[in-house]
Amino acid sequence: MSFPVLISIPHGGDQTPPELAGHIVISRHAMLADSDIFTREIYGLGDEAAVVLDTPIARIFVDLNRAPADLPPVNPDGVIKRLSCHGVQIYRDAVWNDQALVSILLEKYYYPYHQDIQSVLHSRQDLELMLDCHSMEAVGPVIGPDHGAVRPALCLGSRHGNSCSHATVSRLAAAMRRAFGLKENQVVIDQPFAGGYITRQYGHNPLPCIQIEMNRALYLEAGCREEDGDVPFNPDKTTLLRQQFRRALELFFA
Repeated sequence: MSFPVLISIPHGGDQTPPELAGHIVISRHAMLADSDIFTREIYGLGDEAAVVLDTPIARIFVDLNRAPADLPPVNPDGVIKRLSCHGVQIYRDAVWNDQALVSILLEKYYYPYHQDIQSVLHSRQDLELMLDCHSMEAVGPVIGPDHGAVRPALCLGSRHGNSCSHATVSRLAAAMRRAFGLKENQVVIDQPFAGGYITRQYGHNPLPCIQIEMNRALYLEAGCREEDGDVPFNPDKTTLLRQQFRRALELFFA
């Protein structure tokens, strides 16, 4: 029997849209540093969850957790970005000013993901919860609400009670602490992240929706990004975290 949950993993991809060939100057290493690397492996429970949605496209190129009109120069960290979260230039030219290219990227990669969410929410009557699953830097990056601050192990975003009730997010926090073996102050609510566009858009519409941010220090070794290239994959750590995440859902839905 699967958990009655819709799991959304919008930032776990590592692929580049072919439409952007010739525009990109950021290295693959810097691109991965701005992705929720390995979140598909950690949160992707397969048939053990009622629905799991993810994408292969890297968030640095098309960010599914932004509004479709959220673009530079107003927001350099919008749906199409100008800079990475570490302030690294992404493109050699202002691709966000190319309306035809932006439209292609949105139509091909952005809207289908949100249409899938909407289809699930409208067609499935057996769901009780939606989780939008992410990872976060151990220390707040340049583009972040907490630049330079050390972050907790897990942050649960409820948009201050607007995307789910305080009782629901508190119950999930307690389940997470127990499943991951964490102390009270290691699982926090709405700090530093209260939830992004997906949580805001779909919270209580109709399901309660919680954003999960997992500290990458739980599974990435310090210093593993010193040289360009792919970040080393540690299957033992990601497998353990997936088991702990599954256990947290068991406790939550018990």
